[in-house]
Amino acid sequence: MVEATTIVMAMGYTRSWRSALTGVAAALALLAVVTSIAGYALERWFPEAALQLVIGGLLLIFGLQWLRKAILRSSGRKAIHDEDAIYREEVEAAEAAGQRTGRLDMFSFMVSFKGVFLEGMEVVFIVITFGLNADNVPAASVGALAAVVVVLGIAFAVRRPLSMIDENLLKYGVGLLLASFGTYWAVEGTGIFRAGRESLEWPGGDLALLVLLAAWFLLSRCLVAALRTSSTSTPAAAGPIEENA
Repeated sequence: MVEATTIVMAMGYTRSWRSALTGVAAALALLAVVTSIAGYALERWFPEAALQLVIGGLLLIFGLQWLRKAILRSSGRKAIHDEDAIYREEVEAAEAAGQRTGRLDMFSFMVSFKGVFLEGMEVVFIVITFGLNADNVPAASVGALAAVVVVLGIAFAVRRPLSMIDENLLKYGVGLLLASFGTYWAVEGTGIFRAGRESLEWPGGDLALLVLLAAWFLLSRCLVAALRTSSTSTPAAAGPIEENA
């Protein structure tokens, strides 16, 4: 949610705090509805093993996406996110959008809504997966909302984009955790294909998570080292890839 916070701050300081925060509130409300409906549907219609397979698969998808970006950035193959540059771009776009009309500035509202909603959808899937596994989606939702409030609070307290946060390190850590939990639950969920359709159990129980975390970490560091070596041996290669997210 760091980039979404940067977008909201740009809209608020440049155009209208009221409209920007209204967009944030609308996005959070819609995300809450999506979380409730999706969580209820998955819990009601899927047996435990199938649910673990779905949950594990989703976590692996998001975890590996985040890990891929973190590995590319750590190896110099992908540009590091510059929140200050993103803030300047959003400010320029806001200033070029023309004057507001009416009490609600629709430009600030829509940009803030889109930024929070799109980044929030990743959080929604993570909340649903952990909430369903703990059989307590509301508690997971409250925890995620508290994290959002903390991020917004820090940004408003320092009155600047959160460029002091190492976003790549943050995503690296989260990616490792998601990939580890995803592997753990997905493998357990493959029991749905066996007679009895019961979940499989890992040797050592929950301690297997630590082994998976270490394995993903070692694999990621090997990939970073390999990519760095490849970059060094091919000095004529293009610079870091410029991508969003």
